[in-house]
Amino acid sequence: MARDLLIMFGAFVLASALAGALGAANLGTALAFGQMAFALSAVYVLLKR
Repeated sequence: MARDLLIMFGAFVLASALAGALGAANLGTALAFGQMAFALSAVYVLLKR
């Protein structure tokens, strides 16, 4: 379970940081990309089981 949470949290942080580094208009936009990555990784974790 801890590994699954790490995957989801890591996807959120990595996508948000990457969006910010690549020139997102503001922090809200970068966090929106983080939310999308979190949702995709949550689907991955659910389907993996």
